[in-house]
Amino acid sequence: MVAPLAPARAFDFFGLFGAPEKAQPRPDAVAYDIEFKGLDDGKLEQVLEDASNSWRLRLDSPGSGVGLARRVVADYPRLSDALWASGYFNASVRASVAGVYVSPEGKGVEAAAAAAEAYRGAGLAPVVFEIDQGPLFTLRHVVVYDARTNAPIDPALFSRKALEADPDHPARAANMRARGAEWVDQLREKSYPLAKIVSVRPVVFHKEHVMDVAVTIDPGPKAGIGAVELSGSPGVDPNVIRSFIYLEEGEPYSPKKLAGTRKSVARIEALGGVKVEDGAHLDKNGNLPILVETSERKRHAIGASAMFSNINGPALRAYWVDRNLFGGAERLRFDLEGGLAYYNNSAAFLSFPELKASNLVGVAHVGFVKPALSGTRNDLLLDASAVRERTVYYWAAFGNFNGAIRHRFSDTASIQAGLEIEGGQYFDVYGLHDYSLLGFPISGTYDSTDNALAPTRGVRVNARVAPYVKALPHGVGMVESKGQASTYYALDEDAWYILAGRVAAGSIVGASVENVPANRRFSAGGGGSVRGYRYRSISPENGFGWPTGGLSLFEASAEARIKVTKNIGIVPFLDAGAAFSTPWPDFGSTMRVAAGVGLRYYTGIGPIRVDLATPLNPRPTDSRFALFIGIGESF
Repeated sequence: MVAPLAPARAFDFFGLFGAPEKAQPRPDAVAYDIEFKGLDDGKLEQVLEDASNSWRLRLDSPGSGVGLARRVVADYPRLSDALWASGYFNASVRASVAGVYVSPEGKGVEAAAAAAEAYRGAGLAPVVFEIDQGPLFTLRHVVVYDARTNAPIDPALFSRKALEADPDHPARAANMRARGAEWVDQLREKSYPLAKIVSVRPVVFHKEHVMDVAVTIDPGPKAGIGAVELSGSPGVDPNVIRSFIYLEEGEPYSPKKLAGTRKSVARIEALGGVKVEDGAHLDKNGNLPILVETSERKRHAIGASAMFSNINGPALRAYWVDRNLFGGAERLRFDLEGGLAYYNNSAAFLSFPELKASNLVGVAHVGFVKPALSGTRNDLLLDASAVRERTVYYWAAFGNFNGAIRHRFSDTASIQAGLEIEGGQYFDVYGLHDYSLLGFPISGTYDSTDNALAPTRGVRVNARVAPYVKALPHGVGMVESKGQASTYYALDEDAWYILAGRVAAGSIVGASVENVPANRRFSAGGGGSVRGYRYRSISPENGFGWPTGGLSLFEASAEARIKVTKNIGIVPFLDAGAAFSTPWPDFGSTMRVAAGVGLRYYTGIGPIRVDLATPLNPRPTDSRFALFIGIGESF
């Protein structure tokens, strides 16, 4: 006795190589091959394959010729519906099994079954669908009625183009669904949250190859935002979650504000998923309740990453975080970063130096955030760091403490003020110095971007002013200011083509350059600055070729972020920047410029970034190229 052969499963990477899989002849079944003929539209063939059970089940061969013939007959209405939905209202279908035609009413089934049985175990019975597409119909007139009045709906409720008919627009069901969804979305944006389509009545004119459509929409009542109800996350204080919700009861309903609420609540690191939904009914005040459902993330997390560039050398990073320390979404995080900074006469990191203390650099940092103090929109921020730095013009070792209160005006804007203490030692061209800083920094942020690591739309602005007073031993008095703005503009709806730009400036007044701690002086260069130049190597000099750092800074960057596939992109870029010996940028001085191209691999946690840059106006000591590898966009 011979065992039945199992259907073959071809090894094919997502259909990129070879033809679709086919069944194999079997003695216990009637295997078949299927073909669609008469099509001149590749997309239509895909639509018909999706609609056809005979196609989807081609690897699951029926046990008899009768089963195959009936399977094919059952596809007649499915294919007709698919053709009509695609705008081919004069199309016709003929189907044959093993050369015998079968009708939609089932005529020819017995003869087709007998012909198919001849292929049992010997070959694939041919199944052919012959399609006469006919002309593609277009939309001629689309009239939208108001269900409350049975009269044409007020056009002021929609954008100017929303109700315009395009005479070349195909009369496809998917197009009508998309337009209907657009109309409902525009009504929701005008505070009609219960808007819905009541009916769609198409009229097809076969001779003219056109279709007219009458659509009835019920806008429902105009409504405001109602009470916000929370659910989920029993381990997080609900008052903390509410502090990140900026909806006011009674304000006009807005889907954008609901999307902003989801984004805002998702900033709470103790939370994982956030869902914001409309309530089912209006309340007694005519407002729509809002339901916010959250879920908790794992309380503890650890992570590590590695970076390398031929300019800055290698670096390793690791962190540990507790996202909900006391049940109020308090975040306690420890970060440790270490690397090698081998200073020599070259502008590049050419080889790994000997592993000794003088070549080690790094940061040990602990940060604590207590959000929503007493249920308000004020957050407590505490940070402490121990740092060892080494650059082309100085080395420094210091400790820093920052304590601040941050007030959130909205999900996009905040301001904070606090106390900063720093003290340590640095060595530069001016010698060895001990220093201390006591300051009262004030900063503000505005961030309307849609993604933290890979923004496609929006604006980011950060500004900081910090006056420091001579109140501690070796104290320095000065005022340090710095600001940065970046913008992102997607040229297409799917954000495959993005223009991004960044401008940064800084200034220090009140102290001469030799009295300002070296790590606080301005310089440019490196992966987040002017790519192509070594980290913090763009600096004023002392007249003998030794960099000193500056009292002011200006930087600018421009990128075109272009996706080649869903997961791969290229990024041509241009960077420019300089530090100046004066307290304000001197644009008469030389600006260092670099150009390059980057490769991006987009993952769920952000893009993996590889940038190759070259200086356009290099100094004799500058490397001819720089390679940067990391996670996230450069700005």
